[in-house]
Amino acid sequence: MGGITRRETLGLAAGAAGWSLVSALPAWAAESAPGFFRYEVGGLKVTAVSDGFFVRKPLDGFVTNAPVADVEATLAAQGMPAGEVTVPFTTLVVDDGKRVVLIDTGTGDMGPPTAGTWMANFRAAGYAPERVDAVVVSHFHGDHVNGLRLKDGTSVFPKAEVHVPAPEWDFWMSDDKMAAAPERAKGNFQNARRVFGPMAADVRRYTPGAEVVTGITSVAAHGHTPGHCAFVVGGKLLSLQDTTNHPALFATHPGWHVLFDMDAQAAETSRRRLLDMAAADKMRVSFYHAPFPATGTVERKGEGFRFVPA
Repeated sequence: MGGITRRETLGLAAGAAGWSLVSALPAWAAESAPGFFRYEVGGLKVTAVSDGFFVRKPLDGFVTNAPVADVEATLAAQGMPAGEVTVPFTTLVVDDGKRVVLIDTGTGDMGPPTAGTWMANFRAAGYAPERVDAVVVSHFHGDHVNGLRLKDGTSVFPKAEVHVPAPEWDFWMSDDKMAAAPERAKGNFQNARRVFGPMAADVRRYTPGAEVVTGITSVAAHGHTPGHCAFVVGGKLLSLQDTTNHPALFATHPGWHVLFDMDAQAAETSRRRLLDMAAADKMRVSFYHAPFPATGTVERKGEGFRFVPA
């Protein structure tokens, strides 16, 4: 489950067309509304779709290896309120004119009261669930997969192929792993079975580093979970998923560990590697947990990185 190098990622994603850098910021956005933001990368139409947010308050324990005072100072330095952090959810729709592919699905009807706006925003962007041809999953946390299946068991995307990282499947669907897990972690195992169990025979498992569907190449980024993946889209966009939680904290301080990371040191290694790749190659990036529309660039700043929103 080791990560691939930047050179390997570029080769996988760019293919025969070669690697090209991002164009100027004003050319990025083609269409936007409060709940969606559309732009083009590598000939693909990409739409960021908001699923709302949750508020972490108080901040105690959110960063596991830094004093709360340092966390609050970092937020204040970036103009954010003290004592809390608002963490958004943003998925991507990738449309090549023939196929509609989702990268993660949001919280469905099982998130906090401030979330669950995904379907309304998806429809406002001109899509319907019946049009989805494939869903590419980064990892099995509920805020990324619960949009696949509603609380009552309804499958949301009836025609879609579902692609998941093989190491993620092997971990969360293992009875032995679930039996050995601490009680506080068993809920995620149970939720994985709720979401994927009825479709288990049809779920497609990909190896991190492989092209999952045309134009979307996975990048191993484990640590947050055992099989967590980021993605290169259209050879130009690095979709970081949960490589960071809110970038105001975890890009600024890539050595900080969020409480949701299962292997914090491995997650830090993945985070530093991918943020360095994005900054060095001036790639466009997308974060799952940055303020909407959660896209822009990353640049080095001091010992960390700065997210520059589009």
